[in-house]
Amino acid sequence: IPDNGQARGMGHKMKLGALFQVTGSISTLDVTGVTADSRQVRPGMVFFAMPGSRTDGTQFAAAAVQAGAIAVIGEPLSAPAGVSPEIYVHVADIRLALAEAAARFYPSQPAKILAVTGTSGKTSVVDFTRQILIHCGQNAASLGTIGVISGAGANYGSLTTPDPVSLHETLDHLARDGVTHLAMEASSHGLDQRRLDGVRLTAAAFTNLGHDHLDYHGTRDAYLAAKMRLFDTLLPIDGVAVVNSDDSVAETVRAIATKRGIRVFSTGWKGDDLRITALRRDGFDQHLELATKDGTIHSIKVPLLGDFQVSNALVAAGLAIAAGVPVDQVLA
Repeated sequence: IPDNGQARGMGHKMKLGALFQVTGSISTLDVTGVTADSRQVRPGMVFFAMPGSRTDGTQFAAAAVQAGAIAVIGEPLSAPAGVSPEIYVHVADIRLALAEAAARFYPSQPAKILAVTGTSGKTSVVDFTRQILIHCGQNAASLGTIGVISGAGANYGSLTTPDPVSLHETLDHLARDGVTHLAMEASSHGLDQRRLDGVRLTAAAFTNLGHDHLDYHGTRDAYLAAKMRLFDTLLPIDGVAVVNSDDSVAETVRAIATKRGIRVFSTGWKGDDLRITALRRDGFDQHLELATKDGTIHSIKVPLLGDFQVSNALVAAGLAIAAGVPVDQVLA
């Protein structure tokens, strides 16, 4: 998987009119890449003048044009200084526009994408999900804090939720490399900043809600609302919401999914689909008794310490089941 620099756009080319609803001569221009970093602009690329907490991308728009950008995208109604109005495209939500453009420019994605949000447990859940899917015979990968990991190896150093261009480029490469199932982390920052928009989800999971990141979100309600975008906006109605029912806001997640007609798969001591009936420590393992929705009791040894890891493992199992893997295979 290439770095987020020189390799962007290699092997892809499309018309500007296919990325945006633009008319005139610029609609027929060939696009070689999309970026929100003026330092990465190469001839034929589209530059997104992204507003930021410290700097405004419009300040670098003229430099991007000089570097070869064929169009500049921004939220202001008029073109920035040094940019011809003929190559400026106004959008109402530039973060959403960047994510959607990246999804169009890098169109291939693994057939089953499973996203996980929550204050804690995301990294464990996506890693467990990948392991379960691989053991069940699927060509699976995971994407998150510890990087991109697949059967072919790892690419360490990724953010929890990469920027949209890096993310969609990675999805495209994984799909073209034959990866069919991907488990990925979905941070509240990434969800709020529209980084996952354009990702075609099969299922989404919720682990728990704590009090982190209030420096960014301001209030716990805003923090929860950012995470709930995964369920009230991004997860399609034919998807599955996997919910750790033992968390204090689990019913909120369930209500949001149910209101949209999305199927809920719940896990934990209060779960309907994978319900813990007994749990005891067994050396460095834990012995788990689990009831499935049909009432069948399964006895499982989990090679993990801590109740929270059992919770994470059950959410991972729920995601694998939501991806279509038979229950008995997943629990084995």
